[in-house]
Amino acid sequence: MAITALNSAATGLRALSTKIDVIANNLANAETIAFKRSRCNFEDLMYLTLKEPGVQNDAGEISPAGTQVGLGVKISNTQLDLEQGSLETTNRPLDVAIEGQGFFRVKIMDSIGDGYGYTRNGNFFRNKDGELVLGMGDGYRLVPPISLPPDTTAVSISQAGLVEYERAGQTGKSTAGQLKVSLFVNPQGLKLLGGSIYIRTDASGEALETNPGEDGAGKTLQGMLEGSNVDPVTELVNLIKTQRSFELNSQSIQTADQALQTIGNLRRF
Repeated sequence: MAITALNSAATGLRALSTKIDVIANNLANAETIAFKRSRCNFEDLMYLTLKEPGVQNDAGEISPAGTQVGLGVKISNTQLDLEQGSLETTNRPLDVAIEGQGFFRVKIMDSIGDGYGYTRNGNFFRNKDGELVLGMGDGYRLVPPISLPPDTTAVSISQAGLVEYERAGQTGKSTAGQLKVSLFVNPQGLKLLGGSIYIRTDASGEALETNPGEDGAGKTLQGMLEGSNVDPVTELVNLIKTQRSFELNSQSIQTADQALQTIGNLRRF
């Protein structure tokens, strides 16, 4: 049975090592705009049944329990925590945060997914054509596109996503376009690309595009950005617990090794 203990502890070390990687990534992105932390979910592996529960003995009595030895653990999945991050005031007119559920839709490479990515990062810029683009990576264009004239003097974005602007030498506001928000039945099923960009998968389902504040979508807040939802204190506590579990699995390997060594030394007696 010492061999089984060695293998079980080895699976624990592998799984816990992955959890440490996930925690490290969470901590590294504690200041990343709109970053969503991940957590590891574990599941036990198959069991070695030495005695079936409910077996009838020679006296006709039914055993109330059996003897089963587990064969270790594995990572079942990593789950996104989509809890709202703290909203930070920037007073920059093209910074937009989503208060509630939903993602902005941006155009990415056609070879990736269906050519569209989804993000909660609302740090927008204007490119050379006046189009709103995401201020990161290669400047992914907002979908549907919204353009502002070169002589724009002021921009206002309502909580319903209506984008209006004022031009030099003119009175009144003109409409530039309407911000849309995409919803998913299972947002945890989105695939992470990095750069706060997600793409849809069969697990997430199709995107439902709607206006902010409608169909359960969050509203848009101008001059604000959503911060990371990573709590460094919680992550450090999880890191300490994981480290201790890692040490205990290492101790299990040492104990199993000592048991095998004792068995190997029996020939000397």
